Amino acid sequence: MSESVFADRIVQNLLDTDFYKLTMMQAVLHNYPNVEVEWEFRCRNSEDLRPYLAEIRYQIERLAELSLSPDQLGFLERISFMKPDFLRFLGLFRFNLRYVQTGIENGELFIRLRGPWLHVILFEVPMLAIVSEVRNRYRYQTVILEQAREQLYRKFDWLTANASSDELSELQVADFGTRRRFSYRVQEEVVSVLKHDFPGRFVGTSNVHLAREFDMKPLGTMAHEWIMAHQQLGPRLIDSQIAALDCWVREYRGLLGIALTDCITTDAFLGDFDLYFAKLFDGLRHDSGDPIQWAEKAIAHYHKLGIEPMSKTLVFSDSLSLPKALEIFRALRGRINVSFGIGTNLTCDIPGVEPMSIVLKMTACNGQPVAKISDEAGKTHCTDPNFVAYLRHVFKVPALPSKE
Repeated sequence: MSESVFADRIVQNLLDTDFYKLTMMQAVLHNYPNVEVEWEFRCRNSEDLRPYLAEIRYQIERLAELSLSPDQLGFLERISFMKPDFLRFLGLFRFNLRYVQTGIENGELFIRLRGPWLHVILFEVPMLAIVSEVRNRYRYQTVILEQAREQLYRKFDWLTANASSDELSELQVADFGTRRRFSYRVQEEVVSVLKHDFPGRFVGTSNVHLAREFDMKPLGTMAHEWIMAHQQLGPRLIDSQIAALDCWVREYRGLLGIALTDCITTDAFLGDFDLYFAKLFDGLRHDSGDPIQWAEKAIAHYHKLGIEPMSKTLVFSDSLSLPKALEIFRALRGRINVSFGIGTNLTCDIPGVEPMSIVLKMTACNGQPVAKISDEAGKTHCTDPNFVAYLRHVFKVPALPSKE
């Protein structure tokens, strides 16, 4: 009998999320417990999601039923930097639906979050997983788990045929595919197969629940929201990235040392990433723009500061596939350490299935707009064009030509 790819409950528990949401949540508890934020959903490929609204609402409402079990809290207690006060807070935490609005607006599905950052931060990943899986249940009812499994083994065969044994022994890959997964069961199967049969080095998953299930260390540090929020958290706008990095360093004291570079642009980030931060942080994460050009900038920056690049790590996480990861690995091998977080191409790559392009992004902090510009046209996210223009002016960032 073929195995179904769909479970009744889309989000399994509070740990069925990306690890960096918990690391940021702890930092918010300790530093910004009273900050108010707003978030908005966006479907980048203009797909009509209105027919799925009732089921999406139902699955979001079911989030309020979730709480952490003693065993789940015990898993987090074994992570050295998870503090007792945060774990006590998580033990009491419940999703509060009064911070959520869903409906139809201007002919499109809308999802908005408005409330304390501490209480809405965990909504993002499960909500995106809900939208993705509800849509897939309607559009791809005949998909079976074996299709996802076979596609994954085809990728392994390609990698084995195209990479040497020495390359495979160094190629580090992680699962970053929770938010746009085809379904929970597909992601679970993908992580299981990767752990047991990946021909390179499978280093783990960003999904905390699956890391616990498969006895791995969850992976992740910070997301764009951490840096975006600091645009409205007190310092001068020009100092907002420095404030975000400083706060992170105070919270984690050298742990979780991979910094995200493209919230404004990598050039703007490196202008703030001086010797102090470059020594403190273990490396950088790429999430937009040309990955090789970005890596060359990072290597040059480390050289300029007198830091040996081979003492640092670059993490790549922007729309990766195994062929792309191998290409980047070969270009940088022996020059700097690299690791690859692959998302949709692992957890929603099934023949005949078109993955979604959806985001749920912070749009305001303490009632004022925040923005992500990024290194790539089309990835700018802000509801206030005047603020984007001001941000570009302050950081001397020219507008990128449109991709369209």
